[in-house]
Order: sequence, then C-alpha cells, then structure tokens
Amino acid sequence: MSKKSFEDYYDIVLKNISKGAFLTVASDERINTMTIGWGSLGHLWGKPIFMIMVRKSRYTYQLIEKSNEFTVTLPEDNDLKKELIYCGRNSGRDINKFEVCGLTPVKGRLVKTPIIGEGKIHFECQVVYKQEMDPVNLNLEYMNKWYPDEDYHCIYYGEVLSVYQTK
Repeated sequence: MSKKSFEDYYDIVLKNISKGAFLTVASDERINTMTIGWGSLGHLWGKPIFMIMVRKSRYTYQLIEKSNEFTVTLPEDNDLKKELIYCGRNSGRDINKFEVCGLTPVKGRLVKTPIIGEGKIHFECQVVYKQEMDPVNLNLEYMNKWYPDEDYHCIYYGEVLSVYQTK
C-alpha cells in the first residue's frame, strides 16, 4: 500500500468520480455500498473534506444517518464497471450487494465502515456536517432535470481521516 497526501488525490477524483465510485456505509450489523457519480474534495474548517450527496429515499441514507461515517472507493481505470452499474441500480435493503457482486469488504483503518477490497483509492470519512437540500434555493433547470420526483439529496461533509491507495 502506498500513502500520499490528501492533495495528491484531487486530480484523480476530479477526473474519475463521474465514472463511478463506491460509497460504503456500515451501521450496526448492516453494510451497504452504492454507486456515486458526484462528489467533491476540498478544505473546510481547516480540514480535508469529501462531500457526497445521498438521496433520502436510499437505503444508504438510513445507514449513514446512524453511523455518521462513510468510505469512498474509486476503482482502477475501467475496473468494476459491472459492479458499479449493479450497485447503482439495486437497493441493499433486501440484498447483499457484496455477495451478489463478489466484492470484498475490508476493514477500514480508522472507521468501522469497510472499504471495497477490489478498489484502488480509498477515503475514510467522518461526517462533520450535513445539510438537507432546500428546493427553494436550487436553480430551476437543475430542479427539473435532477429532481422531477422531488427526491432530494442530503449533502454530507466528511472529514477525510485517512486516504490511501491499494493494488
């Protein structure tokens, strides 16, 4: 495993997040992963932050509300495309996506939520702030395109406690 600084991953995340990454959350005895294509890295409150968005209708929302932590795993190049598609289209409420997709949950270094063993770059994050979207403040074009069913996101700001590369 190689260790780099948080800033070393900016370009990689910016270039690859839209191709898909795994957002994983564990709470109690349940673990779920879902596909995200949106996210942002930056510095807020003097800390490295990974910002993610989760729709309130998602099973992951229920888990992250309890755990207040998450991991983000980026696959290497075009690896895990089928798994990303499956995890983006199916809910973990009734199925174990890890078993179905053959993904390996690997113990995180600093959080209880695992990383995806088959991935390449891993962020372990602790939620330090969250905000439910207020549709009144959203551009109408975005509202019509992304929220026709009014299924809004909750935005989570996760302090990056650990970031590292495997493989």
